[in-house]
Amino acid sequence: MAANQRHEIPGWLLIPVGVVVVSALLLTVPLWIPLVFVWDAQYRRRLRPAAEAFRCSTCGSTLGTAAVRRADEQWEAYVRELGRKNPGKKVMGDSPVIFLAFDLLEVDGQDWRVRPLHERRARLSDIIHAIPGGSVFDTSSQVRAPSWDTLAIARAKSREMGTEGVMLKRRDSPYGVGRPRGDWWKWKIEPYTLDAVLIYAQKGHGKRASLYTDYTFGLWKGEELVPFAKAYSGLTDEEIREVDNFIRRNTLERFGPVRTVKPELVFELGFEGLQRSNRHKSGIAVRFPRMLRMRKDKPIAEANTVEDAFQLAGL
Repeated sequence: MAANQRHEIPGWLLIPVGVVVVSALLLTVPLWIPLVFVWDAQYRRRLRPAAEAFRCSTCGSTLGTAAVRRADEQWEAYVRELGRKNPGKKVMGDSPVIFLAFDLLEVDGQDWRVRPLHERRARLSDIIHAIPGGSVFDTSSQVRAPSWDTLAIARAKSREMGTEGVMLKRRDSPYGVGRPRGDWWKWKIEPYTLDAVLIYAQKGHGKRASLYTDYTFGLWKGEELVPFAKAYSGLTDEEIREVDNFIRRNTLERFGPVRTVKPELVFELGFEGLQRSNRHKSGIAVRFPRMLRMRKDKPIAEANTVEDAFQLAGL
């Protein structure tokens, strides 16, 4: 009879371990919330001297810790991009960072957006040049051209200056909100172009989350296709669906959300610039890549090579 005796386990022992862990974490909330506020306050105190350094000599306003915080976060991302946690003097010298002002929106608490551009620029220049030790501040350069031919020459020099083109603005134009048309016009230079092969794909975001819209393209390096650029824009909705169907039918491997695709589709890519990079397998970093068109007329054997890219950019 003793052998058949059943021992009941107290109910409180049957509580799942996960519930216990979650409950313990919830109990610590009152402890770590104050720590978050303390850390934030310390962070703001650290940024305040930087904000004070960016004080307007005319109106006395400072840049503000929120603006410095955003700049600080962008700088951290910039440093991560360089692959350095604490960039030294050489990195800072090779890649200097300045505050480049393009327009003036407010002065002494007054909205200047409705004033004509030439007034805003003149006032902006006065403010920038009055900043003590203002070497880290500057205004964007202005191109003065007596004719369209002269302006075209200035536009042709954009690439060597590392810009996309020239921005044409009416001298009496206000500062518009959103994307108003008529007063401003971006006159871009023609992009570099190369034909590359689709080799990887990943699903997009938002309304395209169910479609493969994020692509990686490769160029030939010897007998191998090496990743060259990623592009997300440039195709019509119909073309996107066509490529999506191809990817689903021609997936070779899967690595998490990424699919290795059978190398068969060739695309003409456009981009603004190239530079050497040891962080990329192709040895090249691409600026603003996008798809210009599908090259259904071209087999993958006729796609461009890494050497073509170096020659195109004069590297």
